[in-house]
Amino acid sequence: MTTTTPKPGPGPDPAATSGPASAPGPAATSAPAAAAPVHPTDGAWRLVRAELGRRASLKISLAVVALFAVMTAAAPLISALGGWGPEEFDKSAVDPYLGGLPIGPLGGVSAEHWLGVEPVTGRDLFARVVHGAQVSLLIAFAATAIVVLAGTTAGIAAGYFGGRTDTVLSRLMDLTMSFPSLIFMIAMMSVARDVDRILLMTLVIGLFGWPGVARVVRGQTLSLKHREYVDAARVGGSGPWRILARDILPGVAGPVIAYTTLMIPGMIATEAALSYLGVGVRPPTPSWGQMIAESVAYYDTDPMYFLVPSLCLFLTVLAFTLLGDALRDVLDPRGSRT
Repeated sequence: MTTTTPKPGPGPDPAATSGPASAPGPAATSAPAAAAPVHPTDGAWRLVRAELGRRASLKISLAVVALFAVMTAAAPLISALGGWGPEEFDKSAVDPYLGGLPIGPLGGVSAEHWLGVEPVTGRDLFARVVHGAQVSLLIAFAATAIVVLAGTTAGIAAGYFGGRTDTVLSRLMDLTMSFPSLIFMIAMMSVARDVDRILLMTLVIGLFGWPGVARVVRGQTLSLKHREYVDAARVGGSGPWRILARDILPGVAGPVIAYTTLMIPGMIATEAALSYLGVGVRPPTPSWGQMIAESVAYYDTDPMYFLVPSLCLFLTVLAFTLLGDALRDVLDPRGSRT
């Protein structure tokens, strides 16, 4: 008589499913996460994209910045759409018997003059505002580029090399920040007559803005130069310039980008203030600050002449400020992320 024992047969199956099969389960689920390291820079820009999707105000400000950037780059083409140049006079659009006030409602707004005309001269406000954006934003962008380049270079050099280099550059920062910059700008622009005003304003505004960026970059460089990957690059034989370019500069790029965006509104306002005071761009070259200064005499009889350049200046400064605040929250490690 033969006896069969079926129990030992299925015995290994539960063991195979409970022992060896259960062990690879967590490893299999955790392996993809461990195999996909995220670079810090990629994570920062992913946060920027998430911030763009979360804030409606940030989308609007980015659209306004893009609009004025396009206006700056293509000012002649955009003003040509209105059919008038920034220095063309239209005497038929103003009333000589009312002191040269524009004919028609809202400062002469019509199908021929989309934003109205200037009093007395009859120059088209749309063309003046577009070309004024080109002048104002060109000065602001160029001055900001000078500030960022000089400030980043000085800050990295002071923070990384230290010693006498840090002492000299730090004292130069203190001296520049303590100088009465606005008075010097007014005096310089008043004395220099036969020069390119746009170039001079760019250089003068950029001359006094770099210490703020340099201080931020210097502090960031001091915290980066003792990191493990910097020490490893130094032990591996990399020279100081290679370390600065490949390890230090990418680490300070985030805060620099954030503060750059916040500096542009200040540069725009500085140019507008100098033009308002009469020491900026010379007429007939249009500028927002110059247009606001000229419109003060007509704000009660022709408010559109005052509102149009003032609104453009307000929207540009507000858009860059909102964009800079959002980038600072995300990219600046010392900022608060909302």
